Amino acid sequence: MQVANPPPLPPPRPGIAALFAGFLGVGIIGFGGVLPLARRMVVEERRWMESAAFTDLLALCQFLPGGNVINLATAIGLRFRGVPGALACLLGLLAAPMAVSIALVSIYGRYQNVPAIRTLFMGLGAAAAGLILTLALRLARPLLATPVLAGLAVLSFAAIAILRLPLLPTMLVLAPVGVALSWRTRR
Repeated sequence: MQVANPPPLPPPRPGIAALFAGFLGVGIIGFGGVLPLARRMVVEERRWMESAAFTDLLALCQFLPGGNVINLATAIGLRFRGVPGALACLLGLLAAPMAVSIALVSIYGRYQNVPAIRTLFMGLGAAAAGLILTLALRLARPLLATPVLAGLAVLSFAAIAILRLPLLPTMLVLAPVGVALSWRTRR
């Protein structure tokens, strides 16, 4: 008789200090694009959430007013530790970037006409675009298992990026279609 191994236990829920520290780390190193870093920290490194759950929560947060990453950090903290967790994630995410931003704005205001400073900021913009592209590819990976949803993602991209349709009306039309298709394919 062969005894089956029990399934692994889920990781323990992160505490308030872990939530603050995790998002502080993301905020410190995430200039120009913290969403890929937040995903890596939450899904891959700390394993607080599965990739599909992260993508679902991000999709919800994109429809809320405000910044996606701020909404996401707040939602993750709220999920694990309620309002104190939400505040810990939010403060962790914003503390370091706010201090650095104040310093950089002061420097840029004084030296913005120096060609080297302009070149530096162009390079930072290119790096941020690369981070966003990487995240988009990682978020699209689970969709590849369902061709209908992958097709909807391509349609959404084409409508907004190629046809230049307004974001809000496009999402108001395509989001319910995506929800219906997702619900139908998971049954």
